[in-house]
Amino acid sequence: MTIKTLEEAVSAFGKSTTAKLSNPAIAGAPEDQLRGPLEVLMADLAEIAGHAPGAVSVVGETTLSEDRTRPDYAVTVRKALVGFIEVKAPGKGANPRTFRDRHDKSQWERLKSLPNLLYTDGNSFGLWRDGERVGDIVRLDGDVESAGAELAAPVALVGLIGDFLNWQPISPRNPKRLAEVSARLCRLLREEVAEQLDRNNASLTSLAQDWRKLLFPEANNESFADGYAQAVTFGLLIARARNIPLKDGIEHAASELRRTNSLIGTALRLLTDDAESMKALETSLGTMARVFDAVDWAVLSKGEADAWLYFYEHFLEVYDNRLRKLTGSYYTPPEVVTAMVRLVDEALRGPLFNRPEGLASTDVTIADPAVGTGTFLLGVLRRIAQTVSDDLGPGSVPGALEAAAERLIGFEMQFGPFAVAQLRLLAEYAELMEHAGASGDLPELKLFITDTLGDPFVEEDYIPSMMQPVAQSRRAANQIKRNEKITVVIGNPPYKDKARGLGGWIERGSSGRVAPMDTWTPPKEWKVGAHAKHLKNLYIYFWRWAAWKVFGSGLLETTGLDSSQETEGIVCFITASGWIGGDGFQRIREDIRRNCDDVWVIDCSPEGHQPDVPTRVFEGVQQPICIVLAARSSRTSSSTPARVWFRRLAPGKRDMKFAELASIRLSGSGWSIGNRGWREPFVSEADGQWSTLVPLTRLFSNSSSGVLPGRTWVVSPDQATLQARWNRLVAESDATKKEEMFYPTLRDGKLADRHTNKVVAEGLPGHEFRPMVVARDSAPVVVSRDVV
Repeated sequence: MTIKTLEEAVSAFGKSTTAKLSNPAIAGAPEDQLRGPLEVLMADLAEIAGHAPGAVSVVGETTLSEDRTRPDYAVTVRKALVGFIEVKAPGKGANPRTFRDRHDKSQWERLKSLPNLLYTDGNSFGLWRDGERVGDIVRLDGDVESAGAELAAPVALVGLIGDFLNWQPISPRNPKRLAEVSARLCRLLREEVAEQLDRNNASLTSLAQDWRKLLFPEANNESFADGYAQAVTFGLLIARARNIPLKDGIEHAASELRRTNSLIGTALRLLTDDAESMKALETSLGTMARVFDAVDWAVLSKGEADAWLYFYEHFLEVYDNRLRKLTGSYYTPPEVVTAMVRLVDEALRGPLFNRPEGLASTDVTIADPAVGTGTFLLGVLRRIAQTVSDDLGPGSVPGALEAAAERLIGFEMQFGPFAVAQLRLLAEYAELMEHAGASGDLPELKLFITDTLGDPFVEEDYIPSMMQPVAQSRRAANQIKRNEKITVVIGNPPYKDKARGLGGWIERGSSGRVAPMDTWTPPKEWKVGAHAKHLKNLYIYFWRWAAWKVFGSGLLETTGLDSSQETEGIVCFITASGWIGGDGFQRIREDIRRNCDDVWVIDCSPEGHQPDVPTRVFEGVQQPICIVLAARSSRTSSSTPARVWFRRLAPGKRDMKFAELASIRLSGSGWSIGNRGWREPFVSEADGQWSTLVPLTRLFSNSSSGVLPGRTWVVSPDQATLQARWNRLVAESDATKKEEMFYPTLRDGKLADRHTNKVVAEGLPGHEFRPMVVARDSAPVVVSRDVV
């Protein structure tokens, strides 16, 4: 068969499209009329570009004009997916950045995640990769609606189509690049899942229901779409980390993965086992499998030791940066992790515990209750490897690391970070094993997808058969929470204020028994109830869980179990520092003093609240931060308060603080003796003239949190500033902007801050609100909102 020339192919395309588009008897959207002629043109151009007849397949939908996320055509070369084609009505062009239609703009925001995408309206052709245009847009000579056989094209069209058809996935060069690539494709998958749920896709809807019943009862469709997308994305990446190919299909990869990782493998198979779901999500799933199959894990895992540290953070920056803010998760700098792990190791070697091997001791079990992406467990693993290498030689490292896998425990409730933790730990195991001259299968990790704060005694009534391995992970985690002794709990628990209702069993309890948090609530006679609201924070809930698990604090009251047996261990967290001195936390400090021998406190924020960003240990956290290590030996006496040791890092840039942390030793100098009173703050004892002054609380019979307007602009020390702000508000002509300026805590018309008066702020339907102003010495002071 003779190959057509470019002129012949384009002329035939023009003749066919003009006939269809100008025929009044043909119904349907204009882009639908391009379907047949475009498929023929692509076949002709593929042969002109050098591909064998039939090697290129253009697979499309029944209609092109349907409102949906996925592109109109998938294109394969010798059955391998190479890219997609999106067809627009003639006249719209091939540059999606110029589109004005809401649907077209929204669709582009999703499709720009694809690595190889051809846009065309029949007159123009543009090639886009990862949201960036490749080369120039090629425009035909003439118009498909009227040119007929006279339609012509420049030679550049053959080059453009050849470039499109010859696309090959490139293995990311480093973890950061992999994070960016996987985030774009994960976001596209999430959008496809959400769209299918909106269309009531039967298989996905049923799967979402099972997901909620077993794991996340409060998950809405958006949450499920996010969980689905991240589970599949990281499931495929773990398959590649295990050197499982994806070219044979996701189903094959899931089956192979189950042999080495039953939880992730089952989740991957569960989420991709239904043919209807796979068909509905084939754009993102097909692209993901094609791109990830090129990932060379051996290359990615070499190089900088902490290359994987910020993998998930880089992922979220591209995927959805608001997720980190919603969960209150901030990733701990390696310098902080190294210091905390070293201090725990020193405490274990010291006189309280007398374990010369520290974290490498075979009877020490370590848990991170909010494992995130595994940073702390990685630090522990490295410390164990270093200790064994120094004490017994490099040849003993592989056996010690394999045994350590049984003693390292991680709990995480988000599938994305959970899978990333596995990726990072597997990469670290491989690196440490190779460095020690060992090879072989990597150990199974004791990481669990579960809610740490959930009821450890709960048993599921309904578990779908395909969900069994996922349910087993939860059951195994509960068994550890109930029965297994944990010596060390270490980590960076999430910070989330106003977290009432998020504390699970820790907050609510079960079986009619006292909730663990109830034992940390100050009694009324202490008269600090106004401050007890600050207990409703996730990091406090995690402190309560750790004290319950390691020290046995409140074990009898909350579970009815015998608490007379000797317990010992360490809790070491880096958290907001409000609890070490705030009045509402007096019961916590009393309980920890009663259950521990020593408490070491490092104030990491000497600059106070909202310090300059370069001075912050966590750049995105404005609250003061502290590291607290609480230790209980088997000889602890509940009648003697724990000794408190306090120190404050020197003010300065974060690098200076990291350097100081590296030099701190529990047995070294620089510590001050802390307060000895049961309920006193965990800070240094007051000395000198300051210690003789009367506390303000003794001078007033009552105290409160003061004025809480929910916005800061109404408060100022001078009249000129208030007047300038008021003038700006009055001059604003845009009603929406004015609303935001007046009430920045409103979100979608609803109040987002509990500190404000909801009755006044939300008002009554059909009423307009305006500021009510009281003049005082000619300066406006906003006191409420008046219904007009």
